[in-house]
Amino acid sequence: MQYTTLGRTGLRVSRTSFGALPIQRVSIAEAGVLLRKAYDHGVNFFDTARAYTDSEEKIGAALSDVRERIIIATKSGASTGAELTAHLETSLHNLRTDYVDILQLHTPPALATREDDRYEAMLAAQQAGKIRFIGMTNHRLDVVRQAAASELYDTVQYPLSAISSEEDLLLIDECRTHNVGLIAMKGLCGGLLTNATTAFAFLRQYENVVPIWGVQREAELDEFLALEANPPVLDAALWAEIARDRAELAGNFCRACGYCLPCPAGIPIPMAARMGLLLRRMPAQPLLSEEWQQNMARIEQCIGCGACASRCPYNLDTPRLLRDMLSEYKAMLHATV
Repeated sequence: MQYTTLGRTGLRVSRTSFGALPIQRVSIAEAGVLLRKAYDHGVNFFDTARAYTDSEEKIGAALSDVRERIIIATKSGASTGAELTAHLETSLHNLRTDYVDILQLHTPPALATREDDRYEAMLAAQQAGKIRFIGMTNHRLDVVRQAAASELYDTVQYPLSAISSEEDLLLIDECRTHNVGLIAMKGLCGGLLTNATTAFAFLRQYENVVPIWGVQREAELDEFLALEANPPVLDAALWAEIARDRAELAGNFCRACGYCLPCPAGIPIPMAARMGLLLRRMPAQPLLSEEWQQNMARIEQCIGCGACASRCPYNLDTPRLLRDMLSEYKAMLHATV
């Protein structure tokens, strides 16, 4: 396992780190196997959130006996300082610890400064020894750049992958300049990038980027551990694959961040708005089930309120994208009948 320093925190974290959102979808026993195997193979950084249902509890159950040898980051989506403090107490209880290494504000719409009682609550928790460092996650590049330059945040977390735009990738140098730890989420673009080798090799170029790979199955963990044991070279063949992915995906596609929700028509936008891409890049049959046919049919009930588009950090025309995806979906259904 290779390790790197997470910005000004000085924390030495594994360059293959564990994104714990997916383990909320498996049993506590299955999660325990994954978490312990990751730890046994040198993974020491685990990222979770108060919003990830029982993810924190599963980490606490599996790793509390090695707490001093691991680094835990969690998140709070609180809207007030009092709520953030309550979230932190719940997180500490669930994680079976008396401190977290990094507490991150979870996708705030704007930069929280010292005048914000949430930031003040984090400072108070830091002074009390309940958190070591202060971070923030976001899908809005402008907010993350402000955070990196503000001297208020020790770490930032942002989607980075092999198909990130040049503007997104400038964040890497900005974080290095300001000595801010940079945690990369969605390295596989929510499943749209299907070659883990390419995704891994691209992000491994950057010493100061720490990807948190979302893991739900042991085979996924094994793949990343194997890549860590023998890091692939970013050669011409991998660059060619990246070019193909960029040609198909870069720009106008849904990143599944979920800012668009809730939808008044009940449309599962983060999946529905990229359904055509999923059908071409993943096994199609589970997505053609009766349940998903009903989910996609909800697009026809769109009331045109525009709330989804107004909340999209990528400025997508979400209603149009949904209609396009529904057309592709119907065509695929027709072709398989």
